[in-house]
This record gives sequence, structure tokens and C-alpha cells, in this order.
Amino acid sequence: MENLIYFTSECVSPGHPDKIADQISDAVLDACLSKDKNSRVACEVFCTTGQVVVGGEITTETYIDIQEIVRNKIEEIGYKNGMGFDSDCGVLNAIHSQSPDIAMGVDTGGAGDQGIMFGGAVNETPELMPLALVLARDIMVLSTKLTRENKLTWARPDAKSQVTLAYDQNGKIVHVDTVVVSIQHEPDVTQETIHNEIKELVIKPVMEKYNMSLNDIKQFHINPTGRFVIGGPHGDTGLTGRKIIVDTYGGFFRHGGGAFSGKDPSKVDRSAAYAARWVAKNIVGAELATKCEVQLSYAIGVAYPTSIKVDTFGTSKIDEIELGKAVQKLFDLSPRGIEKHLELRDCNFKYQDLAAFGHIGRTDLDLPWERLDKVKELKKYFSK
Repeated sequence: MENLIYFTSECVSPGHPDKIADQISDAVLDACLSKDKNSRVACEVFCTTGQVVVGGEITTETYIDIQEIVRNKIEEIGYKNGMGFDSDCGVLNAIHSQSPDIAMGVDTGGAGDQGIMFGGAVNETPELMPLALVLARDIMVLSTKLTRENKLTWARPDAKSQVTLAYDQNGKIVHVDTVVVSIQHEPDVTQETIHNEIKELVIKPVMEKYNMSLNDIKQFHINPTGRFVIGGPHGDTGLTGRKIIVDTYGGFFRHGGGAFSGKDPSKVDRSAAYAARWVAKNIVGAELATKCEVQLSYAIGVAYPTSIKVDTFGTSKIDEIELGKAVQKLFDLSPRGIEKHLELRDCNFKYQDLAAFGHIGRTDLDLPWERLDKVKELKKYFSK
């Protein structure tokens, strides 16, 4: 066996059961914030054959129609009659108001809960994201687009991808070792058609985008079980928050464990994870390191992080303690500071769009935590 190190990331389509739940949770959040930007939302969704349960805690001045939100989102994702799950499913609303004990800490500008959050950046792609995740995500984005345009005439909404990269001992990418794609399909299509069209119409264009070809991939596994007709919530129960690695860095960087979807910006599980990405990306963007991970921690009701840690994995010539001091000085990482600078309540994007293809490293949306707006300040700080 070659002296190579293998790393793998996966991605799932918007039609994956857990992603359906995430998108509904964030669609509820969007509906609340659109009429009352101070809404407090913690919304969880469970979906299975013929049934969606929406629960959690919401405090808002506006009215939201849970039934309409759920059914519209299911139709948008592409589930239709005959798939075992569609917009005519039962919808159970089990939402109540937020605990006043939690609100007491948040109202004063403190964090909505304790916890640890991570953010990272690496110079493997122009958007400073791990390449394995970007390839897996692009495969899902393109396959979903072609499915919705009926160019993959046999495809149904549920799908997953996985990409394995081979690295040398110095951390340089050598080749794409394995690509896995599992995509739900109509009963009468042949596996040969699925294999050919996924390779030629989906994987090939994605590889070409990164100056690679199908010949650069050592092995493929396309629908490896041989059949994937039953899918979505009919084949597997969906829950909000079960795809947190897909949502972030594909396992390339650590994760604090808190999910994003269905949570308003006062929840640092979400907002501080975005802020940690913002910090890490600006450090790499300023060429202070080629790889960076930032950990933040918070205590409920406390306004500033209880800790800030910067890890550059030996790629920075600047002492990491000094980097941490710079972060503390140049970035306002209080919950309210994060909300304001990252425009989390006055946003020009929909949270439900983040729930479909990831919250980090998106190039199709103008996300404030992806902006390199602190690069000049960081460079100036260390030029003294």
C-alpha cells in the first residue's frame, strides 16, 4: 500500500430525510424573522412516512402558518404522490413559548446557552474550504439541479455523495481516490443508465471545474446496493440537526456538537459557529496561516466568550497565543456583536437555503461570515 493518508467527506441532497427536517425548521425561523426580527426560535422537526411533527419553543409577535410552511417546503424539495411521502402528509404542531429562565439571560446581551463552537479555513479551494467536502457538495448541487430540471428523468429527491482524497505525508492532495453516489430512482430505470448519467452528467462536470477528469478517480461506487427506490422519510426517519458535519466542514475540522437549523441568532450554537468561520477565514485570507481552526466557548447569560483558541496546525509563523490576542482585539465575539456584524437578524439570505447545501463556504450566497473584511486589520496588527 502507498504511503498516503486518506480523508473522506460526505454531502446529502435537500431530499435527504434529515435535510427535509432542517429546511422546515429554518423555514419556520425565516417566517418568524420576516415579520418580527426579534423572534426567539428553537424549532425541531421529525418526519416519517406520511407525517411531520413540528415542535420546540417560539416567542414572536407574528403569526406563522406551520401547515403551509411544511407543505410548501415538501413540494419545493420535489416529493410527490407515489413516493411514500408528499405534501399531503399529516402535520402535527407542538410548539410552545420559550422558557423565561433562558430569556432572562439573553435579554441582557448574554449567550443563549453554554457550549463550544469551532470554525475553520484551509487553502485547498478558492473559498478556503476542504476540497473533499466541496467536491461532495458540488456533486449534490448539480445532481439536485438536474433532477429538478427533469434532466435526470429517473431521479427522485433523496441522494448522498461521498469523496475520498489521498494526501501525501506533507498534506498535499495526490488524487481523488473514491467517489460514492447513491441517488433515489424510479423503479423501471436500469442501473446502467444511472451509472452512465451520474458519471457523465454529474461527476465529470464537477471534476472538470477543478481541472480533473473521471480518469483521475481511482474507483466509483454508484448506487452500490443496486436499488434505491424507497427513500426520503418513507425509507428513513428524518430529524433536525443530524447532519451537522455535512453542514460545516465534512469532518475536516472539529465540531462543538450543536446543530444550526431552527435556531434564532441568539443561540450561539449557530451564531458563534458562523463567527468562528469568519475569524478563521480571515486569518487564512490574510496569509497568516494556510490552515486554521478557531474554538470559541460561551456561558449562558454571559456576554463574551469564556475562551478563544486559535490552532494553525503548525502552518503559521506567528505565535498562536498572539493570534488569539489579535482575534480578541479585532473581532467583537459577544452574541450581540456577532448578530450585528454578521447581519443575522437583518440578513439578505434565507436560513432555509443554508439548510439545503451547507452553512459554511457557500459561494452562491453573500454570507457575511464568508467575507474577508478583517484581512487588512489583521495584516496591519502584525506589521507593527
